[in-house]
Amino acid sequence: MSLPEPVVPPASSRPTKIPESVLVVIHTPELEVLLIERADKPGYWQSVTGSKDHPDEDLRLTAVREVAEETGIVVGSAAVPEAALRDWALRNVYEIYPVWRHRYASGVTHNTEHVFGLTVPRDIAVTLAPREHLQHAWLPWREAADRCFSPSNAEAILMLPRHAPGARP
Repeated sequence: MSLPEPVVPPASSRPTKIPESVLVVIHTPELEVLLIERADKPGYWQSVTGSKDHPDEDLRLTAVREVAEETGIVVGSAAVPEAALRDWALRNVYEIYPVWRHRYASGVTHNTEHVFGLTVPRDIAVTLAPREHLQHAWLPWREAADRCFSPSNAEAILMLPRHAPGARP
């Protein structure tokens, strides 16, 4: 007995993404940065990113949710207290890559990205969402910035020394 094929709704009936997202630079106290490789675009490395689930979702909750979904890291746990997640008060508005515009409502071409930093222990377990990411790597912050495909992600990582706990502005 075989199972029926899953029913995938046509693109027109799928919910569209909200063009407001978070970028979470996950790093160690030594400024090693966690990067993850996209499953839908092998060779594209990035920090954790994700859109709000609904327009009223608090950005901090979006960041916590996306970190857990994409890496298995739980903010608010014994290993990663809530205070380890910091809003950098940085907003980027960028043009959505054409390859991903079909996920948004017709006519949406730009996204507003809110940048957060998350300090974690170097030995924290990382469990990737296999449908979203292929592998992860811990890299010194400058190398991580060089590997990112997204200019706003690379710029955020280059700002890490200024935003990390104990950093001086």
